[in-house]
Amino acid sequence: MKKNKVFRLSLGWQIILGLVIGVILGVVFADNKKFIAFANGLGSTFINMISMIVLPIVVSSLIVGISNMGDIKKLGKIGLKTLIYFEVLSTIAFIVGMVISNFSHLGYMLDLSQLSHVDISTYVKTAKSAAHNGLGSILMSIVPSNFFDALATGQMLPVIFFSSLFGLGIAAIGEKGKILITFLQAVAEVMFKITGWIMHFAPFGVAGLIGATVAQLGLASLKPLALFIVMAYITMIFFILVVLGITSRIFGFRIMDQLIVVKDELILAFTTASSEVTLPRLMQKTQKLGVDQAISSFVIPTGYTFNLDGSAIYQSLAAIFLAQAYHVHLSISQQITLLLVLMITSKGMAGVPGASFVVLLATVSSIGVPVSGLALIAGIDRLVDMGRTAVNVAGNVTATLVIGKSENEFDQVKHDAYVASFRNK
Repeated sequence: MKKNKVFRLSLGWQIILGLVIGVILGVVFADNKKFIAFANGLGSTFINMISMIVLPIVVSSLIVGISNMGDIKKLGKIGLKTLIYFEVLSTIAFIVGMVISNFSHLGYMLDLSQLSHVDISTYVKTAKSAAHNGLGSILMSIVPSNFFDALATGQMLPVIFFSSLFGLGIAAIGEKGKILITFLQAVAEVMFKITGWIMHFAPFGVAGLIGATVAQLGLASLKPLALFIVMAYITMIFFILVVLGITSRIFGFRIMDQLIVVKDELILAFTTASSEVTLPRLMQKTQKLGVDQAISSFVIPTGYTFNLDGSAIYQSLAAIFLAQAYHVHLSISQQITLLLVLMITSKGMAGVPGASFVVLLATVSSIGVPVSGLALIAGIDRLVDMGRTAVNVAGNVTATLVIGKSENEFDQVKHDAYVASFRNK
């Protein structure tokens, strides 16, 4: 006799259910400080659990992948190609955002008197602090003076740099290094197993995060900026389906295949507004999609810092939108200048908390918009952040496949079989 199958919701549906419950609880407990504190605590616990395992996975997987590659010239070529790809796609994302914001003219429809003041002092403080660092300081900080300090403070780029060198060192000593490879491979597998356990808590973390957001904002406060939210999401969907779609097609992939395979991770990124929570599973899934371990272990953590297509779209949309709201007319030359400023400041703020909003703080004054004007969209930043985070994740998946294919470190048969397994579900 056949056993009856127990009906179980997939992780994606569990997270969506958590999102719905969180919204309902946020409406019911609007402005309830005890609920907000509890919900924030629930969400923060989930984010912390994921953060706990990200760096061990990056270190172990990257060292194993690079040691198997064993070629410093090849690593340098992959690194350069990856950074060029990130820069090209980010620039396209900026341009897409600016073009759509220019054609929509939504900023002119905004009645500034409808919007209450929102405190942005925390962002201002962060922007001032980050401005002293700049792009040059970030590039200099890639080489860590203390690897363990970089681990403790969660600095991704120094960790990637050290892990890459360590992997090359293991490859250089040959047979003696195999015991380290075996150990680190086991560490990676253990961390991926723990990731699976933590994901069971994801729906509760999502419910807490979105519940606290809705309880603090209130649905009524969203009405004046509803058009901006809609415009942002339409632009982001366009970027995924058209820009990433064309990019994927050029290299022989289909964007819908990617979206089907990582749909749970996209939902998780969207509901938590955190790319970090998806990093372990993306590394695992891109390898199952046929990309070599060395490529996925390098491209995805690097993209976490540099490949922020969703953030680029938001920054350019918001800058033009605010200029229109204040009736500041921008000529073509001024908009080109704005594009260049955004490209520079977005790299200089990489890894800064609330980076997208901080970039705007460092940029809008160059087009005549008062910094205080950012209070207009600060209240809805979290809701737009959910969408731009999902775009960042989708962009990193495409980037990993493209770099893998271009380096001939890609298994098409493995890719097709893994995609087929999702279509048959």
